[in-house]
Amino acid sequence: MAFSRYRNSAVLALGKQYGTSTAIASVRLGVATGVIPIVETIIVQEGQRLDHLAALYYKDSRYWWVLAAASDVGWGLQVPPGTVINVPDINAVSSAIG
Repeated sequence: MAFSRYRNSAVLALGKQYGTSTAIASVRLGVATGVIPIVETIIVQEGQRLDHLAALYYKDSRYWWVLAAASDVGWGLQVPPGTVINVPDINAVSSAIG
């Protein structure tokens, strides 16, 4: 039996939606239409990774995919310096994909 590292999410109760292509599409659409507001924009510095930024902003590194989806940067945890990262409101993300 396989276990998901995302099954016990303290911040978002997303169940099977967590990090799926459906959830990612919902985040991208929500950000594009303004349904999910951006609370901060970050310019990545040397050595920063999406999982570290997720831990900083959401207190959980597992939400790196939310930053990737909101910023349309693909799936790499490491992004080049100078990349613009959108930090969406996590409560709005939860509402949009829940």
